[in-house]
Amino acid sequence: MLYPISVQTFDKIRERDYIYVDKTDLVYELAQENVCFLSRPRRFGKSLLISTLEAYFLGRKDLFQGLKMESLEKDWEEYPVFRVDFAVGDYTKENELENILSDTLHKWEIKYGLTSEIASLGLRFKNVLEEATKQIGHKAVVLIDEYDKPMLDVIGTDLEEKNRNTLKGFYGTFKAADASLRFVLLTGVTKFSQISVFSGFNQPKDISMDSKFDAICGITEEELYQYFAEPIKEMADNYTCSVDEMKEILKKQYDGYHFSKKMIDIYNPFSIINAFDLKNIDDYWYRSGTPTYLVKLLEGHNVNMQKLTSRAYKTEYFMDYRADAEDPLAMLYQSGYLTIKGYDMRRRMYNLDYPNDEVRRGFVSLMANSYFHTKEVDNENWIIQIDDMLRACDLDGVRDAFTAFLASIPYEANKDERAKDFETHFSYTFYIINRLLGCYTTLIEKQNSKGRADIIIETDNDVFIFEFKLDKSAAEALEQIEEMQYALPYQGDKRQVHKIGVNISSTSRTVDEWVVVDM
Repeated sequence: MLYPISVQTFDKIRERDYIYVDKTDLVYELAQENVCFLSRPRRFGKSLLISTLEAYFLGRKDLFQGLKMESLEKDWEEYPVFRVDFAVGDYTKENELENILSDTLHKWEIKYGLTSEIASLGLRFKNVLEEATKQIGHKAVVLIDEYDKPMLDVIGTDLEEKNRNTLKGFYGTFKAADASLRFVLLTGVTKFSQISVFSGFNQPKDISMDSKFDAICGITEEELYQYFAEPIKEMADNYTCSVDEMKEILKKQYDGYHFSKKMIDIYNPFSIINAFDLKNIDDYWYRSGTPTYLVKLLEGHNVNMQKLTSRAYKTEYFMDYRADAEDPLAMLYQSGYLTIKGYDMRRRMYNLDYPNDEVRRGFVSLMANSYFHTKEVDNENWIIQIDDMLRACDLDGVRDAFTAFLASIPYEANKDERAKDFETHFSYTFYIINRLLGCYTTLIEKQNSKGRADIIIETDNDVFIFEFKLDKSAAEALEQIEEMQYALPYQGDKRQVHKIGVNISSTSRTVDEWVVVDM
């Protein structure tokens, strides 16, 4: 089985017999629309979708043999197709955006016998669309990939306003040349506010949360089992586990994306394909690169993930991003670091959280790097060290590791808004530590009617219940474990239960008291 690693063109996939998950029925349905916008995380198949639409509108019937499209389309007419891929180019350079658009238009003008005497990019584009429609006899199709990159590259810089205005003028063509347009699709990660780049033309239909198109990018569970039964079996053999166990591993690692209230499970296609190709479970999507704009977001704003993922939101809070807003929710959702995890029909509100283990582990590490000013490998090694010590029941070693780690965090040098007072700093520090432990250890998030312990970790032989206090005492922490009955679920458990009360000093900013009581 050939996997299309780094292959994003439909014709190459079909001509070279790469594995292809047939989405052409959805492509056909989408092609009946007018002007549309689709937001999906990076490396989620947007470019392949654009390429498939291009082949369809060019009338490439040969590429669709044996696919669902074959029974849907009968006419196979050829349309003039204009594709713009903003993935190319460094838009932090002065005039880069204008130059790329001008060069692209020049090529189209040569093709249709036009001159480039007009200064306005929008008017030049309008002329091209009208002339192509006249010559071909069919209205034009415009496909724009990564429409938002020229904006994302320059957020917070002097070029932000300039690039926004350039795009406004270019996209304004769609209103002026409406009579010459058969279909328009813009794809990207981020949906910018309607007053930013889309104000020059009639608003595109946003299909990002349209349940009909939930699966137009990505891989559903049904598709995974239908198209990849063989590699799943091979992976199971490689990991010496059953097929059902491997399915569960893949689900936890790569599944969990939801794009509408219908809650259809979508797997990350980039990660799944790479996992099957290498027959190895790894964090492929996260390690393919963290967007610069997201790093800037974490460094520049008060990003409290605990609060972000513990409440319900209306659609506009996470779908309409304003470049000058401090609220990171929309950017985190659209970038794929958060996804829909629940829908309240009565309130028409959504709950958001990490989609899967890959994203959770990657993003928590990113938060730790940003807040603690540490390296990802250092955080990972520290958690592995903690895990090894817990499995050996070396609580003295765990204490020393916690003490050293907390003492190493440069609180004074941290100008992050989250560290404006030590209580806030303490709370956020332990939220991140808790999440880090959850990525690399068997962290249990059990909650009884009275509440939940700060950290509960289970191993084969032991259960560790941690409660942390700030400027109080380890005894008070232990009292809370008793009063709140955190150990009650383990009364009949054969494993040894250890209750650990810890006090953190705001003066030393590390462990002040550490007391262990065994049941």
